[in-house]
Amino acid sequence: MTAGPSAPTQRQRLKAIIGGSTGNLVEWYDWYAYSAFTLYFAPHFFPSEDRTAQLLSAAGIFAVGFLMRPIGAWLMGVYADRHGRKSGLTLSVALMCAGSLLIGVTPGYETIGVAAPMLLVLARLMQGLSIGGEYGASATYLSEMAGRNRRGFFSSFQYVTLIAGQLVAICVLLILQASLSVDQLDSWGWRIPFFIGGALAIIVFWLRRGLAETQSFAKAKAEGAPKSGFVELITRHPRETMTVMMLTAGGTIAFYAYSIYMQKFLVNTSGLSRETASQINAITLFLFMLLQPVAGALSDRIGRRPLMISFGVLGVICTYPIFSTLARTTDPTVAGLLVMAGLLIVTGYTSINAVVKAELFPAHIRALGVALPYALANTLFGGTAEFVALWFKQAGMEQAFYIYVSIMIAISLAVYVRMRETAQHSRILED
Repeated sequence: MTAGPSAPTQRQRLKAIIGGSTGNLVEWYDWYAYSAFTLYFAPHFFPSEDRTAQLLSAAGIFAVGFLMRPIGAWLMGVYADRHGRKSGLTLSVALMCAGSLLIGVTPGYETIGVAAPMLLVLARLMQGLSIGGEYGASATYLSEMAGRNRRGFFSSFQYVTLIAGQLVAICVLLILQASLSVDQLDSWGWRIPFFIGGALAIIVFWLRRGLAETQSFAKAKAEGAPKSGFVELITRHPRETMTVMMLTAGGTIAFYAYSIYMQKFLVNTSGLSRETASQINAITLFLFMLLQPVAGALSDRIGRRPLMISFGVLGVICTYPIFSTLARTTDPTVAGLLVMAGLLIVTGYTSINAVVKAELFPAHIRALGVALPYALANTLFGGTAEFVALWFKQAGMEQAFYIYVSIMIAISLAVYVRMRETAQHSRILED
């Protein structure tokens, strides 16, 4: 048997994790820029006098992007398992770059008619394909590069950079709101963030080409492990696959409800201005980002299950009261505290979900095992969260969305309670 590669030094681990995280940040910035600027570009692609109808159309295309995520997770998950995590990360950022630039150059409905929303759909499909592969490759890469005793801490940076990408998108929005007039931002300023994202993605493409490969992948390849593939996943690892789907369902819908949808909720339901909602979103996301490594490090000491169970219990109990109170709140400070309370609860899932999933699968199929069931759950629940929320609102049943989120968290809670502690039974330890 061929000897496996030596373990990386702490310095090599840090360099690789920083490099991988930077690319992850840019990818998620490009993805979230769509949501951050929906209030401004929606009228250009979906002409209507009803703001909720415009947002509903834009949210529908946001959800369409998620339809490509399982396909991207499947194709690029297999690619990352067979050709390396670094190769998968490089391919995903190239697709994201193309999708972002396409949104930036697409004319509005008044210029090219129905072709405008069609091109918007195409761009989101490309970005969905990219993100579908990005999560599995980056979650696997960070988990494998981390040392045994700090795997929760280092892998938490997968969500640090995910949140940072969203935060940068919000900050770009705040800067443009401060430097451009409302008419300028509504007219052409909303295109700027997509050009920024495309340019940054080009830089990251070259950055990722210089990343080191993980020891886990190199060892699996040297030992001639079975090839990654869909059949291998569902026939040899059905329980782990279903576990990832179900533990993701409640966590992803809670994350999207408290972060992505929250900006629109504060404007469309609470009645706050777009500028105030953006400021609240930026501040709470920044604090939320700082919580991730703290919770990740805590999981290295007490385990992953206690954090996930705490999210499940508090999410079921507190989601309805938080949203119903926010709906009646006009004070920005109170609104910010309520949003932060929700994000604090969600931290029990976001900070460790990547490493928990990675610890369930062997190296030869880890990227696919993490990516595909996660992407399926995101398509069904995360990607449709805004659409479902706005549909309930338009139907006059907005409170039903709060109940829906609570029920999904309860389903995931049942999985957390029955799971064994992955930190103690990690498949990464076998690498």
